[in-house]
Amino acid sequence: MTEIDVRTVSTAALAYFGDSVIELLVRRRLVGEGHSSSKSLNNHARAFVSAPSQAAAMAKLLPHLSEEEAAVFRRGRNVGHTNTPKNATVAEYRSATGMEALFGYLYLTGRQDRAAALFEIAYQTKSAE
Repeated sequence: MTEIDVRTVSTAALAYFGDSVIELLVRRRLVGEGHSSSKSLNNHARAFVSAPSQAAAMAKLLPHLSEEEAAVFRRGRNVGHTNTPKNATVAEYRSATGMEALFGYLYLTGRQDRAAALFEIAYQTKSAE
């Protein structure tokens, strides 16, 4: 795999990639909790990856971000959005996009451990019960 210069990656691409990073962290959590059927896994995953859930998680993360991480989040949050999902406000959707950009950035800069630590902070009280 070729190395990616994250400075040349568009914010939209960071968010696109970050969405998959968050999805992977969610799946790791759910499998670790013992969920085994695809129906159960998919149903529980929705509670983590919806825009309102990600916006709430991001609110928990903001005090824990470095200046660099906060700048990446703001860059993602401020990307021009042409549409929003029916189940989210514009502010929630923008915040969720910022979170995705942050997680994409962390992964692509080799900080997977930091992404995992932030995920745990963001969702420490969320269980897939």
